[in-house]
Parts: sequence; C-alpha cells; structure tokens
Amino acid sequence: MESQDDAEDRRFFNRELSWLEFNARVLELGEDRSLPLLERAKYLAIFSQNLDEFFQVRVAGLKEQVAAGLGSHTPDGRTPAQQLLEIRDRVEGLVARQERTFLDDLVPALADAGVVFSDYSALDEEDRKFLDAEFEERIFPVLTPLAVDPGHPFPYISDLSLNLAVVVRNPETDEVRFARVKVPNLLPRFVLLPDGERFVPLEQVIAHHLDRLFPGMEIDAHVPFRVTRNADLTLDEDEAEDLLSAVEMELRRRRFGAAVRLEIDLTMSEPIRDLLQRELELEDDDVYPHAGPLGLGGLWSLLDLERPDLKDSAWVPVTEPRLAGADDEPFDIFAELARGDVLVHHPYSSFATSVEELVRQAADDPWVLAIKLTLYRTSGDSPIVHSLISAAEQGKQVAVLIELKARFDEQANIGWARRLEQAGVHVAYGFAGLKIHTKTLLVVRNEDDRIRRYCHIGTGNYNPKTARLYEDLGILSASDELGSDLTQLFNFLTGYAREVSYQRLLVAPHRLRPRLVELIRGEAAAGPERGRIRMKMNSLADPDMIEELYAASRAGVPIDLVVRGICCLRPGVPGLSETIRVRSIVGRYLEHSRIYHFANGSGPGEDAYFIGSADLMSRNLNRRVEALVGVEGADMREWLDTVLDLNLADDQFAWLLDSDGTWERRRGSAGLSVHEELQKLALARADRSRPSRRH
Repeated sequence: MESQDDAEDRRFFNRELSWLEFNARVLELGEDRSLPLLERAKYLAIFSQNLDEFFQVRVAGLKEQVAAGLGSHTPDGRTPAQQLLEIRDRVEGLVARQERTFLDDLVPALADAGVVFSDYSALDEEDRKFLDAEFEERIFPVLTPLAVDPGHPFPYISDLSLNLAVVVRNPETDEVRFARVKVPNLLPRFVLLPDGERFVPLEQVIAHHLDRLFPGMEIDAHVPFRVTRNADLTLDEDEAEDLLSAVEMELRRRRFGAAVRLEIDLTMSEPIRDLLQRELELEDDDVYPHAGPLGLGGLWSLLDLERPDLKDSAWVPVTEPRLAGADDEPFDIFAELARGDVLVHHPYSSFATSVEELVRQAADDPWVLAIKLTLYRTSGDSPIVHSLISAAEQGKQVAVLIELKARFDEQANIGWARRLEQAGVHVAYGFAGLKIHTKTLLVVRNEDDRIRRYCHIGTGNYNPKTARLYEDLGILSASDELGSDLTQLFNFLTGYAREVSYQRLLVAPHRLRPRLVELIRGEAAAGPERGRIRMKMNSLADPDMIEELYAASRAGVPIDLVVRGICCLRPGVPGLSETIRVRSIVGRYLEHSRIYHFANGSGPGEDAYFIGSADLMSRNLNRRVEALVGVEGADMREWLDTVLDLNLADDQFAWLLDSDGTWERRRGSAGLSVHEELQKLALARADRSRPSRRH
C-alpha cells in the first residue's frame, strides 16, 4: 500500500498494471461461490485468454523496448524493464489464485454436481477402452511427433500451442533423445467420456498412447508446455502502397514472432526446461510453472453442456416496442424511423430486429439506392454481410469500410473483403496510419418527395454473436443532420478531404479531443453547484484527458466514472481528484458501451449526452477514426440516465477504485445487479407494447 504522500506525488496509475487489475476482477468472479458453477468456469477461461493476449501484445511490446535499449518513462514514471518486473510479480500471484480456484474449489464442486474432471490414471477399464478407440480414430491420425537430433533441428513451436515434451530412449543403444508432440488445437481441449459429464485432458490421452508414436522406444518422461509469442501487427505504413498485401504479409510474419512466455508443468525436469529456454531464447523470468492444466481457456467447452442448472438463466433479447410491428401486417422500419430516432441497448434489446432488420430491409427495398457501413469485427455467418452481398447483387450501390488491422480478426476481415468485392461491393480499407473504429451505417433511399438517409451509429461492432454477450448502445435515425454527417464521414473515409465539418458527430482524430476538452472545461466553469460529469467507458488512459478531469475536480465538479478496464486516473486524492469517484462493472455482459454526460454541455443548465465508439485512450483520440453522436430526445436521454444511475447503484458486480490503486468489490444489502435490473426494464417495455404497437 502506498502512503498518502506517494499517492499525491504520482498522478497516474500504470496502464499495464491497471489492465492486470481488470483481469483480477474477472478472476474474482471465477472465485465467487455465489455464481453458477459453469459461469465460474467461463470466467476462469476468460481470465486465461485475456492473459494470453496481454503477453502476445503488451508484454511483447515491452520486451521489444528493452531489447532496443529504450529507457523512456511512462506517465507514471516506470521504465519498460521496471514494468516487466512488476508484471511478472503480479501475474505469478494471479495465476496461483486461478490454479487454487480451479483445483481446490471448482473441480470438486463440479464433481459434486456430476461434471467430473478425471485423471487418466484413475479411469476404469471401460473408460480406457473408449479412449483407446478415440485416440486411434480421431487423435492419432492428426499427431506429428518431431524429434530433435543431429538430423532434425529443434522444431518451430507455434503461438499458444499446447505441447508435450517427450524424452525417449533407444533400448538397444541406451541413447536418449528429445521429441515434441503438438496437442492439436482443433480438437477439444478436454475429451468427453460417454456419460457426457466426465472429461479427461487431451494431453493426458496423448501421453498414455506415446508408444504408438514412438514404437520400439522407451518413454523416459513426458511433460506439457505452452509457448506464447509476439503477435502484434507491425506495418511499415510509410512503404505500404497496398494495405491488403501489407497486412497479409505481416500476418505470415506474425506466426514466427519471438517467444515471450513459456508455461510449463511443475514436474518438468531442469534439463528439459533448460533445453526449451535455450532454443526459445527465453530468460528465467519468462518461464511460468503451473500446478494445474495449461491453457485453461479450454474451459469454454464446458458451456456446451446441457446443464441449465449450472448456468445463468437464459436471456432472450426483446424487440424494442417501436420496432415491433403488428402481427397482421409487415413492419416498415423506414416509416418508423421517419417518425423519430430509436435507441437500442444490446443485449437487452434485440440486434436482429433492429440493426440487422434495417440492413435486411434496405437490401430488399427497391427504393434504396445505397448502403454504406464500417466493419471492424463480425462473425463468420453474419446476416448483415449476407444482406450487403444481396443488395450489391440487386444493383444497389454498396460500400464497406473494412478495418484490416482489427487485432486478431485481420485474417477474417481479409476473407470478408474478398468475398464482398467478388459480389460487387465497393470495399475500402481506410488509412494506413489510422484504424477505422467507428460503428456507423448509412442507407440512402429514394422516396416520393425527396432522398432520405437512414442511419445507425453505435458503440459496438456489427457482430450478431457479440451483440448477445456485449453491452452496447446504438441510435437508429432518419435525422437529416445525422444523414448529412455520415455522408461527410463516409466521403472522408473513401475519398480525399482535409476539412470536414459535422453537426451532431464528434469525430477523431480531428474534432473529438478538442470538443471533449471544451465540454470538461465547461463543467469546471460551472463549478460545484451546477457542474457534473458522468462517463462510462472501457478504458481511461490518456494523460491529457486525465489532467482535464483533475482540473475539473479541483474546481469542485462531482465526477462519476464507470471504467470497465484500464484506469490510469487516481481518484480521491485531496487537492487533485477528491471529487472523482471511479467504479468498474464486470459481470455477465462485457460492458462495452461508451456514454458521456455533461450537465452544461449544451449551455448553462442544459445537459449534453454522447454515445459512440471512443474510449479516452490516446490511440482512440489520436490514431483511430472514432465517432461520438449527440443524443437528442427526452426518452433516449432518460434511458441513458437510467443506465448510468444503475451502473452507479450496482452493489453486486461493482468494484470501487481507491486512491492507492486498490479495487474493492462492493457487496451491499440492496442486492442490485445492473444486468438484472436492465433485463427487468426491457421486459417491462416489451410487455407494455403487447399485443401490438399500433392498430
């Protein structure tokens, strides 16, 4: 714990350590015995996958800085080498907690519920016969043992692959050799036994059949290990004339990124560990011994079990009342949006009957002339993409801005780009130096008396799968102002423009930062009597924006921040940030929406509300194309107030940030869960709209 003097001297928390504290909150949900067992397993899986990406990108970047001899300091005063040491210390503690939770708590509790993690050595003869058959039919044909000897160099170990290090002995010559067997990542991480509720780790099944891979040899030892490599995408953007080709080339290079982490089983012998470290060029601090199974991200497979008693109650998103047509007539989304804007809130309201429906009707409507959309991430079976292809095949003008540099979705986006181009869609890739992160859609329609434009601006991706898991907001509108703004934005993204003005949009990297600064300073000028700021976002790390919030706090303005992930702002410091309160909501849904509220943003005593794609990170404000939209309409603003109020009242899935960097979970007697409350409100809205929205 820091002293108060230390807290006052250091104005920022470290970005990387703050992210680890976010993952610690995810882990805490895995430890929470009040949650259903399979949900707890899910949180342990998310914790593991999050940590994998952290090493692939953030730790890899720090190691590159150290290797380059860079000693620059972060805003909180740490060098890259200092950060790596502190990361190592924190990760060791978190992983130890995860293993204790899994081995000593979750595994026994699941066994009591009939879901058993079995050790191969404890299986009976019938189970072993089943696994013998599984190995011969499904596993053995996929395996490729790779020996290391004078004729076979040390094999390439792919990123995040689970492997067995095997030591074999020739019984005739007594010669000992090392071999590596990759555990196939396309096979289930845990093999399901015939009863449907017992699992055996795949690596154990392979280990007990190594004689089939090395016939005539004696198996002296076998032990699992796992390698993490640098997987960040680094483009030479100044020389990248063809962005698509440049991304494809970099994806091929990514496969051979430097190793940054070696995870090993605790039982691994020192000679095998030394061999792996030497061949992978890793130091002792890069090695993480584990007591339990490696790669617990595979626990996701447990969610496929038909055990509703061990999961959260199922939630079916509701259709927003204004988007629910009467049963006896087709619903015209264009006519409804012409009556006024509609705010949608996923996953409480349906993505399929709102955003997807707008694109579907636009594709089939003979009066629609053009559809334009930004695509950052989507699913492999996206109805929206299929609608866009259908529209292009019908002769409509369809333009899609695809962000090829969306991390870990690059390959999928390249595939979509080529498929869309083949269908006649105009595909653009944006800018080499800027990621296109906006969530925007424009439909141009020829109506009787005019050309009318229909819009969607949101906080989440056009992805039907994540729309059921991520909490996001969006506005559907036929506003002339928004239609004009999006026309300007798409022309900027696909053509050449230097000076673009907008009416309701705040667009990065040009106008967004200065306008947010104006809004924060406006609240500071209003003072403690009239000023108020509320913000909900994924991450807060930009030093200049934090300084603006500190200045508003020194002016006495009450500031409430709901920050799911990284928060580098230090709240509650006397004379610096004592009016700032920071909390984080981590729970059933990934809190992904961004809401910005300024009590005097539209003038003295006149509130301003914004939603959109941008967090207060330097990358969002400086190196991405982002858009926030001003929210108008009393009913929509009232809903945003409700969302913010419930986030600030939650006492089940909220953590509060102290000035010393400690996150403390708030468990109160009210038992208020923001997720459950918003579900109830969504159901109430749907009930009031039945049996029909209109007659």
